Amino acid sequence: MMSLNAISQNVMTPELLWKLGRVTPLGISKDGKNVVYKVTTPSVQENKSDSKFYTLPINGGNPTEVKDTAALLKDKNTSPDGKYIVYNEEVKIEKVHGKDFYQELEKSDVQIYDGLNYRHWDTWNEGKYNHVFYKENKEGAVGIDIMKGENFDSPQKPFGGDEDYIWSGFDRIIYVAKKKSGTEYAISTNTNLYEYNLKTQETINLTKDNLGYDTNPQMSPFGFTWLQMKRDGYEADKNDIIVRIKEVDYNLTKNWDGTVDSFKWNNDYTKIYFIAPINGTKQLFTINFPKEKNNLKITQITTGEFDVNDLVGFSGDNIIVTRTDMNHAAEIFSYNLKKNIWKQLSNVNTETYNSLALSKTERRYVTTTDGKKMLVWVVLPPNFDASKKYPTLLYCQGGPQSALTQFYSYRWNLQLMAANGYIVVAPNRRGMPGHGMEWNEQISKDWGGQVMNDYLSAIDDVAKEKYVDASRLGCVGASYGGYSVFYLAGIHNNRFKTFISHDGVYNTQSMFGTTEEVFFSNWDFGGAYWEKDNLIAQKTYTTFNPMALVEKWNKPILIIQGGKDFRVPIGQGQEAFQAAQLRGIKSRFLYFPEENHWVLKPQNAQVWQGEFFKWLKETL
Repeated sequence: MMSLNAISQNVMTPELLWKLGRVTPLGISKDGKNVVYKVTTPSVQENKSDSKFYTLPINGGNPTEVKDTAALLKDKNTSPDGKYIVYNEEVKIEKVHGKDFYQELEKSDVQIYDGLNYRHWDTWNEGKYNHVFYKENKEGAVGIDIMKGENFDSPQKPFGGDEDYIWSGFDRIIYVAKKKSGTEYAISTNTNLYEYNLKTQETINLTKDNLGYDTNPQMSPFGFTWLQMKRDGYEADKNDIIVRIKEVDYNLTKNWDGTVDSFKWNNDYTKIYFIAPINGTKQLFTINFPKEKNNLKITQITTGEFDVNDLVGFSGDNIIVTRTDMNHAAEIFSYNLKKNIWKQLSNVNTETYNSLALSKTERRYVTTTDGKKMLVWVVLPPNFDASKKYPTLLYCQGGPQSALTQFYSYRWNLQLMAANGYIVVAPNRRGMPGHGMEWNEQISKDWGGQVMNDYLSAIDDVAKEKYVDASRLGCVGASYGGYSVFYLAGIHNNRFKTFISHDGVYNTQSMFGTTEEVFFSNWDFGGAYWEKDNLIAQKTYTTFNPMALVEKWNKPILIIQGGKDFRVPIGQGQEAFQAAQLRGIKSRFLYFPEENHWVLKPQNAQVWQGEFFKWLKETL
């Protein structure tokens, strides 16, 4: 068995990566003097993670551990007059199990469904739904289900939390829900914002005219604000900030050529700040609203080779956020909006990073085959020596419309790859947000088209450098990146010596037939495989199907698959591995029965890293 301790201790290692504290900001204290945050630290030995809570002075200082954060933070779930509390619980609504229908057969384990949405992400539908409740803010109060009897979720599954509901005044609750069920649910992204009146017990749809996502409601003195996508079925549509004032909706980012990640009003509601991808990073922007609502101006506030992530809140002239880059996990920072000065507040992992030789990240601009300028991140090993030659990895990002910015991953960690002696080439290929909406959208229905030329343009350009060993190129990626690996394995013309695909789409036809979010494949593939007259869809299921290229596979391939991945189900990895084995190609199948589209358990994560680098050592 390979020893992960064999790697030099003055660079990042898999063990060290999974000892880092993971910072999650919770908010600013009621008195405005402290940031309240959580640090989660994994334990590989115990195969679990533990969390501790801290406060940190906004002006800088030492953290203080606290046991209870409830008294420190304003509770958004308490009504403005303090009379009620809003919360959510899971409620059993539908009969699903055999024993639900045949009570005398209580040991049966059959599940019965009449429509899709029978499973989602990594969980089977057992007839239970998240519902919003409220109750009086006193001991012993009984909750009232404002969605009583409905087979819909709020918060949204699988990732929604209490950001999906807010108080609107003293006696109204606004919540997010996709009020569709079964097959209709699986083919749609049409979430709406609903307002429940505590006095009349009536619910109205506030966004009934919009067909796409409506999410992230926030209140202001002018009315409520939220994020909106226009097109049904398109999960990566342009995300805009909408403000409703006296029944009139203002789209604040309609004419801006970008998409919004998150937003927050400042404390006196004179401006909105938001985070968005831009040119390979995520940065902070502001809108001069409502002061000049008829002459809107969007201004980029921050610049730099880092990502601005969580918008925590405001204190005086400072905005509190988290920041990452490819060498550093998230820490809490303040940014002075008047002086334009950054200050790092938390230092959970600073001592660790100070003891390491870090990788160097360079911007590179490559001309694509259709004459466009493409940003390519090039990550160089610590203590890089340009007189030497290095094996080089093409990193293929997932999504397919996920930004490739200064992110920090605990699995696809580019710093760790570089620390193991590999140059990493990470192109902002077609489909990446942050380079205009046309660039972002070009990948839809064109999975095997221009984007594949983008990948090859990037690796070919970097491979010209004297410090790149062009005879030792690898190709790695997950999800759509895994699809990219499977596809490139059939068209690479011997550029690459080895491949690694994690939860990648191998067969677009069986993917359409088994994935749980049908709206995704409907939109990105252009339709169903049985639509024989739909030329766009048929191209996806033939020309752009990696399975159709498998006879051209000629290099080793490691295939990784999660057993509970319902987004890219297990058959994708199985089909790819079986094809490789039957064709006599050196291949390995790394199967995680209890993992979903990600790898979350500490010991599994260590095995993942061990096998990843072992495979590269064997084949590259």
